Amino acid sequence: MGEAYIVKARRTAGGRKGGRLRAWHPADLAARVLDDLVEGFDPAIVEDVVMGCVSQFAEQSTNVARNAVLSSSLPQSVPGTTVDRQCGSSQQALHFAAATVMAGAMDVVIAAGVESMTRVPMGLPYKLARDAGVGTYKSPGMERRYPGIVFSQFTGAEMMAVKYDLSKDALDEFGYQSQVKAAAAARAGAFDAEILPVEGLDAEGNAVEHRVDEGIRFDASLAATKAVKLLSPDGRLTAATSSQICDGASGVLVANERGLKRLGAEPIARIHHMTVVGEDPVIMLEAPINATRLALKRAGMRIDDIDLFEVNEAFASVPLAWLKETGADPARLNVNGGAIALGHPLGASGTKLMATLVHALRARGLRWGLQTMCEGGGLANVTIVEAL
Repeated sequence: MGEAYIVKARRTAGGRKGGRLRAWHPADLAARVLDDLVEGFDPAIVEDVVMGCVSQFAEQSTNVARNAVLSSSLPQSVPGTTVDRQCGSSQQALHFAAATVMAGAMDVVIAAGVESMTRVPMGLPYKLARDAGVGTYKSPGMERRYPGIVFSQFTGAEMMAVKYDLSKDALDEFGYQSQVKAAAAARAGAFDAEILPVEGLDAEGNAVEHRVDEGIRFDASLAATKAVKLLSPDGRLTAATSSQICDGASGVLVANERGLKRLGAEPIARIHHMTVVGEDPVIMLEAPINATRLALKRAGMRIDDIDLFEVNEAFASVPLAWLKETGADPARLNVNGGAIALGHPLGASGTKLMATLVHALRARGLRWGLQTMCEGGGLANVTIVEAL
């Protein structure tokens, strides 16, 4: 089996709902990332584009990966396909791309993701189908297996807080620290190598350069975090301890050794291991815990071998439960903040986190990184990378 290397990893800065990226058609936003990934290379060398996207409807319908290619500088001979593994869609896109080049079926593949949660709101396809009376995803077979269950990530997040005995104070502290770390990273230029600046619009509609994650609260305080209203009256989570709705695109250029020679490029990281699991779809969000254990076992590694972790902050209860169960060093987790501060652009988050992880490892002169995400349906991907 061959190797899979990361040549480039880039992302747009996150845009808040109705924020600076509101005017971007998602295919055009993704196309800007594709253009950036192939800058300096012959784009015709790219053999496929695998792109994650969750809400594949309206502007993100009809194979948004192919539409992004056709909106970019890549030749029309480059194909594209769109992946939905919920929040892990572009992390799965990376797994597909890596597996393809490791097998030698292709030499150079782009894994990417896009989501405009402003222009295609979360849950819109489900809501429109329900309102039109054309049915929903829950089949009679699913109903027999899970009678009366309404699958909800919000319910799952609260269930995790209870199951793992996570207090509201602990959740608030985690949410606050995500903002603190993100603000410090932004001020220090820690995201500069991974962020692709794009044109945006300010609140008045004036053109501005968008290069800073719009969700970061540079003036965050623990007191203000604690004061945010609960998502449910008897719950523990708030908007301040949940990921932010976000617009964004991201991508990773992946190649095997033959592909590196064709590109004339040096890699910045190597894909060391990939795992995906399925677990309880009701609590839904705890799969990263066992997925991490399984990935480390398969890779012959221990938790302490990993230098940095990126565990998606869908809700504060997810990484906190993960820390509690894996015994990982909290100082190595989401060192530049996470989705609570930076935003969670659903289908784009997988390769977004990989861009952050690889660049954070290289900036610190560290070697091993592990990325994992909770995903709708009780799924989780784990990727272990070696920075080069």
